[in-house]
Amino acid sequence: MKRTIRELNDIKGKRVLLRCDFNVPLDNWGDIQNANRIDAALPTIKYLVEKGAKLIVCSHLGRPKGYDKFLSLFPVAVYLMKSFPNKVKFCSKVFGPEVDLAISKLRDGEILMLENLRFVKGEEENSPTFVKELCKICDIYVDDAFGVAHRKQASNYGVALKKPNAMGFLIEKELEVFDKAFKNPAHPFVAIFGGAKVDDKLNLISNVLGMADVILIGGGMAYTFLQAEGVSVGNSICSHELVNDAKTILEKAKEKGIKVLLPVDHIAECNGKVKTVRQPEIEGEFVGFDIGPKTTKMFQSEILKAKQIIWNGPLGKYEDKRFRKGTEKVAKAVANSGAYSIVGGGDSVSAVQEAGVADRINHLSTGGGASLKLMEGKILPAVEVIDSI
Repeated sequence: MKRTIRELNDIKGKRVLLRCDFNVPLDNWGDIQNANRIDAALPTIKYLVEKGAKLIVCSHLGRPKGYDKFLSLFPVAVYLMKSFPNKVKFCSKVFGPEVDLAISKLRDGEILMLENLRFVKGEEENSPTFVKELCKICDIYVDDAFGVAHRKQASNYGVALKKPNAMGFLIEKELEVFDKAFKNPAHPFVAIFGGAKVDDKLNLISNVLGMADVILIGGGMAYTFLQAEGVSVGNSICSHELVNDAKTILEKAKEKGIKVLLPVDHIAECNGKVKTVRQPEIEGEFVGFDIGPKTTKMFQSEILKAKQIIWNGPLGKYEDKRFRKGTEKVAKAVANSGAYSIVGGGDSVSAVQEAGVADRINHLSTGGGASLKLMEGKILPAVEVIDSI
């Protein structure tokens, strides 16, 4: 059992480095568009503040190549100031003399927000030099960044190897939810998978074959599976090199008596013309971008019979309003099902939020890639490195 912050003794006055995942969307004015990931970390921050830690919070934001004023974490610091009045300070560096000075002025129970970790080369590469600099500024390390727990990076893996460590409440909750869902699933168990890239999901689907009763596949990845069944997909996205792998999965599902449902109609587009294709086949140069009405009703029927649902990935090109209807209707069906529901992946989470049903989903995961790895049955490197009790 991995150590949580509850097991940390006598942290009053100690310099605690807390790695969060504050990779939140910002508009052109620097305003936070969705603060879910920040809100999810607040219980951990509150606990450490109340215990009197000198709290140093770090995170990445986006994929900058060096300094980028549009990806500064200052707006996050301002957001934290609302929850912790007069306790939050911001430093425009990641480490170095300015950070050292700011930490030296921290009082017990105060918070220092560091600048974007990725402004400095070495974070994503788990650079020993980067790790050494972070280790200098803390006595204890706490990881609560579930969104990058599947990565070996300096701030979530390298530092944990060198310092006394623990995980925060957010990671603890994520692990508990997925562990229960896969070790003791409620049946009927319906798994819904979408998104564009089928290679991201093949291992996941293979792992779920031994647990789920029904698997619903939509999004761009569905066309590789349709191709595996000999169905024409027009110009739709298709990973031809993975068609045999998809065919193997479909054969295994059939052997195990697991129902795998693929789209039977589509919303497709060609040269700006959008039409409903009322059959599984897509002809000519049309590209499938959303599940059609018959598929939506078929998926809804299975969802409403479920006792447990796991959903990862949109069922169409969700970022385009013309192709989001299927995903939105599935989101409402999941909320109305009464099943224990887990939704992961940015677009899937956005769909339930924009459909106004987020409060009726049991768990909205904060990590797309990390949740995928858990569903594949794999160990997360950043969790594995945390000390056991």
